[in-house]
Amino acid sequence: MTRARSVLVFAAVIAALLVAQGLLARRHAFAALQARSENAAVLTVVTMKPGAGDHHGQLLLPGTLEAPNEASLYARSQGYLKRLHADIGQHVKAGQLLAEIDTPELDEQLRQGQADLATSRANEELARATAERWQSLLEQKLVSRQAAEEKVADGRAKRAAFDAQMANVARLTQMQGFRRIVAPFAGTITARTVDVGQLVTAAGGTPTSTAAAAGALFRIASSGPLRIFVSVPQAQAAQAKAGTAVQLLLPERPEANFTARVVRNAGAIDPATRSLRVEIAVDDPRGELLPGAFAQVAFALDGTQGARRLPVSTLIFRGQGTLVAVVTADDKVALKPVKLGRDFGTEFEVASGIAATDDVILNPPDSLLEGQPVRRAQPASAVPPPRPGDPSAVPSVPAAAAARP
Repeated sequence: MTRARSVLVFAAVIAALLVAQGLLARRHAFAALQARSENAAVLTVVTMKPGAGDHHGQLLLPGTLEAPNEASLYARSQGYLKRLHADIGQHVKAGQLLAEIDTPELDEQLRQGQADLATSRANEELARATAERWQSLLEQKLVSRQAAEEKVADGRAKRAAFDAQMANVARLTQMQGFRRIVAPFAGTITARTVDVGQLVTAAGGTPTSTAAAAGALFRIASSGPLRIFVSVPQAQAAQAKAGTAVQLLLPERPEANFTARVVRNAGAIDPATRSLRVEIAVDDPRGELLPGAFAQVAFALDGTQGARRLPVSTLIFRGQGTLVAVVTADDKVALKPVKLGRDFGTEFEVASGIAATDDVILNPPDSLLEGQPVRRAQPASAVPPPRPGDPSAVPSVPAAAAARP
């Protein structure tokens, strides 16, 4: 009996110990879960220091090089191309013959007009002589005034018909002169859309030519300094005054340096694009540039003193304006309004609102709130990544790797 009681007590003690151990394990697990939940609730952010702003910058604008004068030459007479005297790439003088057109229909119209003119001349001379005789008879009172005035009016009508025929013959003669396509000024033939024997229509090209939609038989560009037109944004319109020196950049020749200057501007902002149309003359004494080539114009801009640079991924756009999220000393979020300056594509110039010592959050979430606690992750570089083409954009080499031969 005593032994059985002892066994029961021992079993009860063992059960109590097991229950206590289970409760203690659950308590530890709950505490660990609660700690992990609290740890996960705090947002982890990557911060960076604002980069120094440029004291001087560039504004790159695209454009197309153009000749001082370019003209498309059209046919004013319909016919067949008889001869070609010039081809693409050929330098021609002002008034030089480029092509001849055979116009049989126009020639027949001119001959018919000349015959009608001869008939009209004969009728006019007869009517004039008749009117003079009837005027003489009227003075002798041998005919009525009504009959004499009818003869005079008939003479005037015949004279008007004669004048009309003369104008028609002059028009056809002038049209016949358009059989010769001549260069309006000295330059280079840059396009030709016709071949010998093809039909050309008045003020049009060849029916089978892909360039016929443009309507030009030839296109000629004059020689001389090239020009380029660019649209300067409204914010930088003050930099595009006449006489301002700019730099011309070609993608296929990055080492070349062509100087240019602003000749004139439109004097008004285009309300559709909020930009200023600017004409720039390019200095090319050796003739290395070709019309139609793509180029970029670089305007030198003065930087903002005390400005900083930040990646676009740091900006927050809300109803109160443009903001930047900064981590304070007690690891909380402070939303600072900033004033943006120039746009560098992947980066912005911040004119005011942040300091060089601020820890700016990269890629802030839209739900970020003022005063929200955060945890700092591994800091990013102290300055933003350099822009492509920046001389300082040299990859770093570890010391051990640099020491190896």
